Amino acid sequence: MPSRCAMISLSAHTVSFCYRSPLGVLRAEIEDGALSALRFVDVCPSLGDGGSSALPVAQQLCNWLDDYFRGKRPAALPPLSLGGTPFQRSVWNELLQIPYGQTVTYGELARRIGCRSAQAVGQAVGRNPVVILVPCHRVVGAHGRLTGYAYGLNRKQQLLQLEKNIIGK
Repeated sequence: MPSRCAMISLSAHTVSFCYRSPLGVLRAEIEDGALSALRFVDVCPSLGDGGSSALPVAQQLCNWLDDYFRGKRPAALPPLSLGGTPFQRSVWNELLQIPYGQTVTYGELARRIGCRSAQAVGQAVGRNPVVILVPCHRVVGAHGRLTGYAYGLNRKQQLLQLEKNIIGK
């Protein structure tokens, strides 16, 4: 099977490439050997086969995504470089603690990091630069209501269902 990854740019410190997922095209950016961004995009230039093997982190990410979308529990995350403010990083680090197929509310996430504002936590979740791997889709509104996913509630629901299928195996 041809690779779902394709390099689109390479500079001294940054590699950008796209990944064809069942839920749409993802664009990744790797800076200085760590994944710094992964976002759904409408279009990605020069999306062809191969090319990502130029960087081990890119190949590790492609393998992780391949496993994830095939319904397997992926191996360890590639190195991450998330940037952001200290508050945002504390929220994103807590996102990494939410188990597969499970959800937490914005309020619960706020309590876990000692923040009194679920709204502030929601804003930080919304600024997560690395979707899926840093699982912002696992955060829901009060009473488990699906809310607030930058790439659409349909994708959020599909990601959660995929993870429930993974843990059900």
